Amino acid sequence: MSHDTSPDPWAPARLYTLENAAGLRVQVLDRGATWVSCSVPMMEGTRRELLLGGASLAAYEAQPAYLGATVGRYANRIRDSRCMVDGQAVELAANEGPNQLHGGPDGFDRRTWTVESHTPQRLVLTLVSPDGDQGWPGEVQARVSYTLGQELALEIAFEATTTRACPVNLTHHAYFNLDGDAGEATRNVLQHHLQVLAPAWLPVGADLLPSGELEPVDDTGFDLRELRRLDQAIAAEPALQLGRGFDHALALDPACADALRAAVRLLSSDGRVALSLATDLPALQVYSGQGLTGLPARDGTLYPAHAGIALEPQYLPDSPNHPVAPPHWPDVVLRPGERRRHVSRMFFDVG
Repeated sequence: MSHDTSPDPWAPARLYTLENAAGLRVQVLDRGATWVSCSVPMMEGTRRELLLGGASLAAYEAQPAYLGATVGRYANRIRDSRCMVDGQAVELAANEGPNQLHGGPDGFDRRTWTVESHTPQRLVLTLVSPDGDQGWPGEVQARVSYTLGQELALEIAFEATTTRACPVNLTHHAYFNLDGDAGEATRNVLQHHLQVLAPAWLPVGADLLPSGELEPVDDTGFDLRELRRLDQAIAAEPALQLGRGFDHALALDPACADALRAAVRLLSSDGRVALSLATDLPALQVYSGQGLTGLPARDGTLYPAHAGIALEPQYLPDSPNHPVAPPHWPDVVLRPGERRRHVSRMFFDVG
């Protein structure tokens, strides 16, 4: 009898698998609470991998794109790594020039999360972030759950509590390609169609930080209220051409804030797979993957530019430095005694 003695590519991290009766299969790594894989059964009996991913723990730790990671304490950018909390200046660890991105150089994506529970259809992970972590005040206890529903449905829920007032903004950073991950042969997502029920977008400067107030999407490439092919949207908008694609926040329609109505829809270029996403967060960061060139793929090859698109429900970037103005600029400070919970609900349709 032979035994497989090949080393575990994920060690010392651990990989967890969820699967339901409909055939939705999700894999999550405890390092970074990272969503590694999402595959669905196709009509002809094959399976299609819908996420970009790496082949090992080392591949994930070497890449700078936050591939599949849970990011925090604060997703997106904080200008000059500084914000005010209740009149007190908070100085943060910088990791993108003078600014902080996705919680700092040692953010939640770099931590090993504790598995609280694991069943065939649900995984719950927790993390304790100590007072002063990356400059942030208070001890934050974070919790993320991946739960498969009926049919091809997945809910990702984030929860957090704190011992001191602190801005908290957790999200998932998966890169979708609904045509299927094929390494260097992956078709770029620019022929995908995207719909985002968002009446406004946030202009940004070269540093990808807000350069003004929210602007209406009318008559711009940011008007995605109807399904629109990504390359056509980019071609219609100078701000998108300048950055070679989307890396912008859209302010979602408040009518979607109950997370019961999908605010986002993504359709594969072959028309065979669709993703609907509902969230109770006020904004969506859309990143069309123009910086993915040369990123190691799960088959050992290198991804091309635009190999995947990240759809990140969150608060608007640099919100701690913006006056509170609901619904799109709510108070993002979590306070002792409060428990913050946000959800993303995803539904996949296969034809």
